[in-house]
Amino acid sequence: MKLHIVDHPLIAHKLTMMRDKNCNSKNFRELCGEIASLMTYEVTRDWPLEPVEIETPLEKMTGSRLAGEVTIIPILRAGLGLLNGVLRMVPHAHVGHIGLYRDPVTHEPHEYYCGLPKQMDAKCIVVDPMLATGGSAAAAITMLKKHGLKNITLMVLVAAPQGVELVNKEHPDVEIYTAALDRELNDKAYILPGLGDAGDRVFGTL
Repeated sequence: MKLHIVDHPLIAHKLTMMRDKNCNSKNFRELCGEIASLMTYEVTRDWPLEPVEIETPLEKMTGSRLAGEVTIIPILRAGLGLLNGVLRMVPHAHVGHIGLYRDPVTHEPHEYYCGLPKQMDAKCIVVDPMLATGGSAAAAITMLKKHGLKNITLMVLVAAPQGVELVNKEHPDVEIYTAALDRELNDKAYILPGLGDAGDRVFGTL
């Protein structure tokens, strides 16, 4: 199973604050971005570097920089809550967007938008706060692969076992990073204990 639970104390602390039903939208958005920044350290831990010649105030030296291009792709709309946090750590990254909505009855994902940068050989981080049934994430990854992207990582805040299982089954090459693996889904496909509807809480549309 390609699942990485990023169990840093600061992430656990901030995620608990987000889960609290009394956390308002402003604080929820800020915490979402902060956790995304912290998780980016782990997502990029094994990324390759390339040498670069620079000159310090004292002398020339050979330093290191990330090799290749990077693309961040939030799944609309909730994924936008993580975008700026990742960009704070990788500010040179390109940004694409995938729009999916979940049918309230069948819970099946439906595409309504796909806008991608031209860098098809880039390392790609797909971001979405919740991995519930896994349908939206799996559909988004399938869509990206059809467009030519190959090096894909999925970053979420909270995951359910069902979602992890589905993404692993349909995309065994994709590494999943999450801040927490929660217990289960309820009959409406919400994660328990979860943190509610992340999109509504990010944008204050409760």
